[in-house]
Amino acid sequence: MIIERRDIAPVPASAALSARKGTVRRGIVATVSALAVVGFAAAMVAPTGVALAEQEEPPAPESAYAAALSDTQNLTVTNEGAAIAPVTRGTFSVYVTPKPTPTPEPASNSGSGGGGPLFYTGGGAPAEWMAAAGIAESDWGYVDYIVSRESGWNPNATNSSSGACGLVQALPCSKVPGNGYDPVDNLRWANGYATGRYGSWAGAQAFWSKNHWW
Repeated sequence: MIIERRDIAPVPASAALSARKGTVRRGIVATVSALAVVGFAAAMVAPTGVALAEQEEPPAPESAYAAALSDTQNLTVTNEGAAIAPVTRGTFSVYVTPKPTPTPEPASNSGSGGGGPLFYTGGGAPAEWMAAAGIAESDWGYVDYIVSRESGWNPNATNSSSGACGLVQALPCSKVPGNGYDPVDNLRWANGYATGRYGSWAGAQAFWSKNHWW
């Protein structure tokens, strides 16, 4: 076989260098354009992604404790150098009132016990007894009306069931200061009783005549 050789004209060096530079420029331009496209797409997608994230994650509801805590007031207590004195508890004493010493009761005029009642043995008359007891003579008629029905003017008369004693039948006999069987003591007590309870001997006599007691 016969190969025919053709002479290929050589490429000048300046033309090869120019071609290489053109290729590099085209590569740089393509890279910058690609980066610009990616940046533009990211700028368009980012707000949408943020909005979706905000919609997908709603804020947590406020708890009752947090709401109450926000309404409370912060109180700050300051002590401007004042010293707080400690509480001192004083002593106290208790006074107990002593029980009173019992007073012995006087002996009964009725003479209950060993000696019996102190009966009257002094003698005398109703008029003398009433005068000695301080009863006004104008009241003697009322006194006589009551005493005659109570004791028959017997100084030692005693009611066996009630214990009433003396001319006016004082009940109890111990009411009479002195001796209940003494006619003067008995009438003196009766004078105060008649005027104090009925206003007068006349009032006492009226009550007795109606009720048969006084």
